[in-house]
Amino acid sequence: MQSSYVLKPRYDLLDGLRGVAALVVLVYHLFEAVAFAAGAAEQEMYHGFIAVDFFFVLSGFVMGYAYDEKLRTGELSTGGFIKRRMIRLHPMVVMGVLIGVICFAIQGCTLWPAEGAQVGEHVTMSMLMIAMLFALFLIPLPTSMDVRGNTEAFPLNGPHWSLFFEYIGSLLYVLMLRKLPTKYLKIWVAVMAVALFVNAINSDYNSIAYGWSSEPYNLFGGSLRLLFAYPAGLLMARIFKERQVKVQEGRFYHSFWFNALVLLALMLVPSLSTLTGIKVLNPLYQCFCVCICFPLIVVNAAKGQVSGWRKEVVSFVGRLSYPLYAVHYPLIYLYIHWIYTDQHPFGEAFWATPVCIAFIAIVLGTLCLKFYDEPLRKWLSKH
Repeated sequence: MQSSYVLKPRYDLLDGLRGVAALVVLVYHLFEAVAFAAGAAEQEMYHGFIAVDFFFVLSGFVMGYAYDEKLRTGELSTGGFIKRRMIRLHPMVVMGVLIGVICFAIQGCTLWPAEGAQVGEHVTMSMLMIAMLFALFLIPLPTSMDVRGNTEAFPLNGPHWSLFFEYIGSLLYVLMLRKLPTKYLKIWVAVMAVALFVNAINSDYNSIAYGWSSEPYNLFGGSLRLLFAYPAGLLMARIFKERQVKVQEGRFYHSFWFNALVLLALMLVPSLSTLTGIKVLNPLYQCFCVCICFPLIVVNAAKGQVSGWRKEVVSFVGRLSYPLYAVHYPLIYLYIHWIYTDQHPFGEAFWATPVCIAFIAIVLGTLCLKFYDEPLRKWLSKH
């Protein structure tokens, strides 16, 4: 068995875990729609939404590892960093918005029966165009302009709220967080962890599940999720580098499969508050996962390596993660619309619809990756 103190140029296992988290989000949203169809108060994958917090921790770690030294030495300017992040993120933002508009049109441009709207009530073309313009620039849509009827910040493609916060995290990193001494970054992370928990136990949600709505309290809760997780990932990157943590080969607990299974297990835990009747258990568990488990998983996986055909599989899953995340939810909107209007494509074969949607989402994400995202980013990087 060999060990090395040399930091790898790329963390393949972390890319793979990003892919696992994206698949969890897809399944979580499908279960959410299935629970809605069945009239259930809670869905099966209750804690699947904290995969987004894992994304934030992972982003902070990768930013710190990849860019700290380049920005410190002047090899990369602030403007150059921002350009790189826009090239990495925004092509799929645009594609996700366009797919959202197409699915909204297929749905009939109608509101959901929420906030006093009647199912079938049509949205004007001008409102749709305004929503699209806001979404293309990743600006949360005010609730007064909502075209879905659910107060979503990005009603044409709901999960884009996390991309909005990803941009904020990148700006915070390059303008401020990277300049903080490690001791002050530790204080920041500790304070935000407490704030995240206090906000969750005093909320109507009894959860950290904030960020998706344009309601001020929701955006505030989403901000807390980012302001803990992103700096926590950055802090883990600094500790990893400063202590020259060894890269271990052949250790199962550093392997992709071990870390992926741990990540899945954490998100498959059912609602503890429902099981026990103790309200505070859900936010306590979520904060435990986000504040302790996720940073440890990221550092543990960063110590591992993968080779051969496994590396190809892990690499593909990681590359697919962002396109899949960016485009899957408009298909969920269609599914929920069919539920509202009692128009299930497969009739009594209830589970056939979500299975087909998952398949279509993965195929669509793969096509976007191969024929749009990667070629466009390559071209943009040269110009």
